[in-house]
Amino acid sequence: MTGSPLPPEVTDLEALRTLAHPRRHRILQHLEVHGPATATTLAAALGENTGATSYHLRELARYGFVAEVPDLAHGRERWWKYTERRLPLRDQQDQDMRPVLHEVTRLGYSADLDLFAAAQAARDATGEWAEELPYDRDAVELSYTELIALQRDYQELLASYRDRPRPADARTVHLRFLAFPAPR
Repeated sequence: MTGSPLPPEVTDLEALRTLAHPRRHRILQHLEVHGPATATTLAAALGENTGATSYHLRELARYGFVAEVPDLAHGRERWWKYTERRLPLRDQQDQDMRPVLHEVTRLGYSADLDLFAAAQAARDATGEWAEELPYDRDAVELSYTELIALQRDYQELLASYRDRPRPADARTVHLRFLAFPAPR
């Protein structure tokens, strides 16, 4: 399997702090879920003012979290798209990064729960998709090595779906993988 190249990793502390800002995180979430937008359309969707969304988009662009989409622009209008980036693994984080990444992760989980709640609320309007809203919770006994293997297997499975021709009726389906040891 060839697989897609990994997105760039964010290692700059100031860039990570940019991600830890709640408004910027909401902007990224919106762009990731809904696709390209302007500062004006983002302001309307997020209940912000255009000046604020424009400023936050420029800050996100400075660190490569968003990019302009010139093909969509008309006149002075600027369209922006989400740009995928990776966060550093824990063993690559210094002590200053950890609290910032903790906040980025917290904002991400909160956004995921909001997205899931919105999907639940709109479920009846999704036609045949309303029948399938898979949700699974489980606990298994794993060694650390097995957990790493499970995560790798999950990533390989996802890659097999990303790297294939898209069926005509394909839709974006949001998937989340969360695995952690039970507290002792």
